Amino acid sequence: MPYKSCGLENLHKFGGEIAIQPRKNLDKPHIYVRTEIVVCLNCSAAQFAIQEAELRLLQKATLLAQDESN
Repeated sequence: MPYKSCGLENLHKFGGEIAIQPRKNLDKPHIYVRTEIVVCLNCSAAQFAIQEAELRLLQKATLLAQDESN
């Protein structure tokens, strides 16, 4: 299946860990997400999905950041 950015079929899957942090809450710890990352080796575009439990942590961190900014 061609990748939507470049239209080429050079997609490869990698395991990875990504550190995510809400932009308005840079003094708080990162949330580490372990996931499969699909990378196009032609155009360098990448995509990944976040597991439900880690998604809830991101949602909670975002709500906390919004509360602290008010």
